[in-house]
Amino acid sequence: MKFTFLGTGGAFDVAYGNSAAIVEFKGHSILLDCGFTVYPTLRQHQLTRSMEYILLTHLHNDHTGSLANILLHCHYFNANCRPSILYPDDDFRDEIYEFLRLQVQKPELYVDFIPVSELPGITALDTYGLHAEKLQSYAYIFEENGERMVYSGDLGQPESLFAFLRGLVPKATTVFHDVTFSEENTAHTHYKKLIQYTQDYHIYGYHCDPTQNPEDNPLPLVYNRPELLLSSRLEEAVN
Repeated sequence: MKFTFLGTGGAFDVAYGNSAAIVEFKGHSILLDCGFTVYPTLRQHQLTRSMEYILLTHLHNDHTGSLANILLHCHYFNANCRPSILYPDDDFRDEIYEFLRLQVQKPELYVDFIPVSELPGITALDTYGLHAEKLQSYAYIFEENGERMVYSGDLGQPESLFAFLRGLVPKATTVFHDVTFSEENTAHTHYKKLIQYTQDYHIYGYHCDPTQNPEDNPLPLVYNRPELLLSSRLEEAVN
């Protein structure tokens, strides 16, 4: 199991790309979120053919802005490439369908919808309203070969996620959690709220501008970990 981040920035941190990752999981390739900078990144590095599944945390533009482009590109330019969208429940599937219908008219021509339960080892944690009021969002937990990795999505209140993790069988757990360095930004988790969990979990911050990282932040940022970034993956492929 491996996470490779295509970007680590927030909605307005375009220099660092929208936060999204390719997850290599049980022999499959999952695109986890696909904001508006993701399609150009996939095109630049010729990765559009490798997307088997797409998994979304919520429908904000910095997490879905490339979705229609990716599906249309695969349909018209990549033979034998038809990604499937994994969905955690029927209501969210309907939201995604309507989101796509406004752009491509008939989503079923370009993509299949598959319950996330059909890919065992992925747990969707409902975080409704914990990022934005009345907005459906999810955190995702991946488990394979005794390893557990967690992706928070966008989460202003982290307590429910860590309460859920504490109810699971204990094992080494890596958490990729969105962070903000401004206490006024209640849509994301202020980094100081996560410090209390670092004794039990390996936590990496993402969805932020790394140049704003305060000196007293003990959390490593994904941006500063080359082994988690696409550039490192591409170098490995070349070598």
